[in-house]
Amino acid sequence: MARLAVLDLAPVSEGKTPADAFKNSRDLAQHVERWGYNRYWVAEHHNMAGIASAATSVVIGFIAGSTTKIRVGAGGIMLPNHSPLIIAEQFGTLESLYPGRIDLGLGRAPGTDQNTWRALRREASASERFPQDVLELQALFGPVLPGQSIQAVPGADLNVPLWILGSSLFGSHLAAMLGLPYAFASHFAPDALHQALEVYRTRFEPSAQLDKPYAMAGVNVIVAETDAEAARLFTSIQQRFTDMFRKDRGFLKPPLDDIEAYWTPTEKLQASRMLGCSFVGAPQTVESGLKEFVAKTGVDELMVSSAIYDHAARLRSYELLAGLQLN
Repeated sequence: MARLAVLDLAPVSEGKTPADAFKNSRDLAQHVERWGYNRYWVAEHHNMAGIASAATSVVIGFIAGSTTKIRVGAGGIMLPNHSPLIIAEQFGTLESLYPGRIDLGLGRAPGTDQNTWRALRREASASERFPQDVLELQALFGPVLPGQSIQAVPGADLNVPLWILGSSLFGSHLAAMLGLPYAFASHFAPDALHQALEVYRTRFEPSAQLDKPYAMAGVNVIVAETDAEAARLFTSIQQRFTDMFRKDRGFLKPPLDDIEAYWTPTEKLQASRMLGCSFVGAPQTVESGLKEFVAKTGVDELMVSSAIYDHAARLRSYELLAGLQLN
């Protein structure tokens, strides 16, 4: 049976503030911990009014400090935006505060647009160094060697678990080569999912962290009492993806009764393609869809994103999902 995990972007709904989003994230994390979810990840994005998780390690500390046993981590840290030493120190601190509960998922995309990337003071070539930066980060989390002049304090010898994230074949090759768990971002870029998983599994080389492949896939899930109500809640996500094509990175909008009046045929085609790994409906509908997805992909874990405007409806969706039989 595939495990369940939460991917939270700390969505800021229209009329709300980042402070509201963080309170909702804490409440959600506490609930899903009781409902048996395996881990809770937040993601790094910048310059987006509707996403409050930019200071990702700070949010992880807030969530970990508000829970007791669920794994908490980054899905992910966009490593080209940072030096490996800084990330090793941040996640070494988190691991020291919450031992055995911290994950570090790493991506090589900037997680933003080019203007914002320049504001982060990063070089255009930073993404090209991603494999070397991952190896440097691994070394910083390992034991201090004789003569080592740079150490992560805290961080050294803590062996924080690393994950490679990706939406293309690049990440699958790297995760396989390094023997690391792999998470595919199929919740917004599903096209290469099956090919990436095949590459990862066939080329996997065991490592000190992992002896066999472990794969996770991102999915959008909205569960409600009826198919119609779930479809209505899903229109908030559909609006968000449509707005991306309009260069509008605003707040999470309330659901619509008629999404067809919101998007053009071209926008519908583009957004629907990106949202291809979405499972929306009443419990039986979603259970059937997710069972088929797990059977086809063989993933070990589902990373569930549910950007729902109303917090109570979001909680209810994750609660209903926890009760499904997905094996």
